[in-house]
Amino acid sequence: MGIDRRRFLSTLPALGAAAALPEALEAVESAPAAVTPEALAASERLLGLEFSEADHQLALKGVAENLEDYRKIREVALPNSVAPALVFDPLPQGFAVPQGEIHATLAAAPASRPASDDELAFASVATLSRLLAAGKVSCRELTELYLSRLERYDPLLHCVITLTRERALAEAERADRERREGRLCGPLHGIPWGAKDLLAARGYRTTWGAEPYQDQMPAEDATVVARLAGAGAVLLAKLSLGALAWGDVWFGGKTRNPWLPEQGSSGSSAGSAAATAAGLVAFALGSETYGSIVSPSSRCGTTGLRPTFGRVSRAGAMALSWSMDKLGPIARSVEDCALIFAAIAGPDGLDRPVYGAPFRWPLAVEPGRLRLGYVRSLFEAKPGEGGEESHANDLATLRQLEAMGFTLVPIELPQDLPIGPLSVLLNAEAAAAFDDLTRSGRDDLLTRQEEQAWPNVFRLSRLIPAVEYLQANRVRTLLIARMAELMQTVDAYLAPSFGGENLLLTNLTGHPAVVLPNGFRKDGTPTSITFTGRLFEEDRLLAVAMAYQQATDFHLRHPDLEAARTPAAPVSPKAEKT
Repeated sequence: MGIDRRRFLSTLPALGAAAALPEALEAVESAPAAVTPEALAASERLLGLEFSEADHQLALKGVAENLEDYRKIREVALPNSVAPALVFDPLPQGFAVPQGEIHATLAAAPASRPASDDELAFASVATLSRLLAAGKVSCRELTELYLSRLERYDPLLHCVITLTRERALAEAERADRERREGRLCGPLHGIPWGAKDLLAARGYRTTWGAEPYQDQMPAEDATVVARLAGAGAVLLAKLSLGALAWGDVWFGGKTRNPWLPEQGSSGSSAGSAAATAAGLVAFALGSETYGSIVSPSSRCGTTGLRPTFGRVSRAGAMALSWSMDKLGPIARSVEDCALIFAAIAGPDGLDRPVYGAPFRWPLAVEPGRLRLGYVRSLFEAKPGEGGEESHANDLATLRQLEAMGFTLVPIELPQDLPIGPLSVLLNAEAAAAFDDLTRSGRDDLLTRQEEQAWPNVFRLSRLIPAVEYLQANRVRTLLIARMAELMQTVDAYLAPSFGGENLLLTNLTGHPAVVLPNGFRKDGTPTSITFTGRLFEEDRLLAVAMAYQQATDFHLRHPDLEAARTPAAPVSPKAEKT
């Protein structure tokens, strides 16, 4: 889920909920077997409504019948994998999805093996691929190096839920054998990686970071896991996520930021970002609903791609919000994200809707011929306390892009629609996805039990009327149209990663985004900037972001884990459960 959602309470339609709740409970408790006018009146106040006594009398029978219908529906077993019959479509009216193939290649270039294993561990996917092709390193060697680092540094970072050692070594042996035989699967062949533990991996538990689900054993790989296996990549570990995809706290503790381990890594793709930034995997997959790739990538200094909604199949992934969930790569460079994206994108016949749009990589761009927007009000806004360094780095990013020849165009995001309140959509869908957890009382098993944590949100979301959910979706339709108009004026645009409502807005409209480091604070932690592109134009968006990244060196810097590591910290790798 991602960053702290400060507005979540404001999505409830009842301003007087706190005052009315005791009365509603009292009315229900006094007549547990019947619906009373008093109970109806109290319930209406929770929803910001008021009907007459005559209205109540007319409604009594219907409400009782509805309750019986709800009971029957609740008797149906609904696993998390069962999606609603309603399918979200991010396409504006009249938008035609481009057709074409997904094609990505890695340009040939000299590759020198780094002087030390530590440097090798921090090499990009592109560099590792060239080293493997040149025979200067084997997949088995890389796999053992990363497994060793995962064991060594996980006690510091708490980013591993399960090591998949047995599978990793078998896949590494196969990749080396295939390379020797000349049977190459592409640039990811032999590259070790880690999966956010909401992605199913056959034979290994998939815990979703939450106590009630920590012994789940999927029978099949998630589509993205299977596609990476088909591309020759080697799965090293199931990496931590905040419980049920919110934050960086899971049943094994808080995942830490490699740059400053006293600080959490943010979430919910907490382990994916921390492990990648720390050189414990070559890359990882994460997911985003509302900031879960952008936020931990910003905190940990990685490069993350949140693809267009409907670009990557979510089959085999935990569902949080069917209309907002997206899967994408977290890596050490934009180029790496492009290579990974090409391997996982495209329809599989299991997740709807996933479109077969084209992707070409590499894609050359001429800065002088592109209109690059920037949200002027967000760059001109006075930074809040503690945000001065991030703000300075954001302004420096604009200057760098201008110096590179990009035409910078000031823009503003849609102002005439309520964005924050639309997070009611996420709350309602998440509560439905985990309805059984709430009604069974097993939500008490989750580590985080506080106002802004899932157990409380799931319960409160029971007060969201179906009418308000649908009305919010209608407003979302208008927002999609506004963004379509805006994106016709620019090829892509920049915004501070957490500026204004851009993060929620673009997750609602399904637009792709790339987040990458753009500087550092005095305490050594990284800052980030976010590029947002047009629907299904990930290749152009990545090409623009890569041009900026190649003109800077922020992504080439790495945390000093030995300096941060407690000398007495025990090595305690997570045991496989197969």
